Amino acid sequence: MARLSVDLSGIDVPTDAPVLVTGATGYVAGWVVKALLDAGVTVHAAVRDPDASARVAHLVAMADAAPGELKLFAADLLTPGAYTEAMRGCRVVIHTASPFTRAVADPQRDLVDPAVLGTRSVLESASATPSVERVVLTSSIAAVYSDAIESEQAPHGVLDESLWNTTASLTYEPYLYSKTLAEREAWRIADAQDRWRLVAVNPGMVLGPALNPDPTSDSFTIMKMLGDGTMRFGGVRLPLPAVDVRDVARAHVAAAFLPDASGRYLLCGHDTDTMEMARLLRPRFGRALALPRFALPKPLVWAVGPLVTIQRRYVTRNIGHVLLVDNTRSRESLGVNYRPLWESLEDMAAQMIDRGAFKRR
Repeated sequence: MARLSVDLSGIDVPTDAPVLVTGATGYVAGWVVKALLDAGVTVHAAVRDPDASARVAHLVAMADAAPGELKLFAADLLTPGAYTEAMRGCRVVIHTASPFTRAVADPQRDLVDPAVLGTRSVLESASATPSVERVVLTSSIAAVYSDAIESEQAPHGVLDESLWNTTASLTYEPYLYSKTLAEREAWRIADAQDRWRLVAVNPGMVLGPALNPDPTSDSFTIMKMLGDGTMRFGGVRLPLPAVDVRDVARAHVAAAFLPDASGRYLLCGHDTDTMEMARLLRPRFGRALALPRFALPKPLVWAVGPLVTIQRRYVTRNIGHVLLVDNTRSRESLGVNYRPLWESLEDMAAQMIDRGAFKRR
């Protein structure tokens, strides 16, 4: 059962006030909602359309099986004041709502505006709601760096919470740019007042099973490409900072309720890469999945990258470089005990197989 739950050991979770979770139907948010419901908390779940039964059914089912209570609220990121009703009476707001995709037609409209304006809307509502004492922002390690080479260039060759992404833009890694701008906006608003505290959690690539039926996170796209034969002639060795979704959920709850939680927290259980992920999956899923066995040479990836929409700058600055992340703060301050990488991968792959995600190309 431990693999189906979130470890909240060492966290005193009060149940006398509701907690608002924005973007509650999302991949990470689903596990945050489950952890809170299992702890007996009343969760105010803000979603686009509470009447869309298929999209909220998993939340309702979790609430039915838990001591906590679920209340659904309609809210849109780009509508000022949309979260006011859902926030009423809450001492804690957990803001997870943000787009997570790289394939967009207009980065400003589809990524930056929803991330920045949505964050501003939620935090301005927090400032206008007397009950709010703490806001937990789901940021991303994307707000810290764009490319693995930046880890090698960082002090001591390791990424930590003191760093900010200065290389992403609307034309290069716009998703990373949107997360950076959104977190900077959050700190600007938080620093302008002194009633509520902001805590930011910055996960790496999130792995593990989803509670929602149709997750859209890019990590599922990467897993699908590893197993559906896309890389059958050779994989791309891409450095990745990986973390289990259940560990991310624990970090959110800890950031919400531990008295000393403050500032930013990088969440990375494992400095890995796509070929290492394939290797760890092979013992259990080697026959079921078309996992890559060999990494393509960097010069070849650089040459053909533009044909498969991979910028050569990205190839140059990532493949062949070492990515290291310091997770000391999350372990020591939030009590995150990171799950083994194989467990996250196996749980994720098994669920995707059950759902028919790996259709051979």
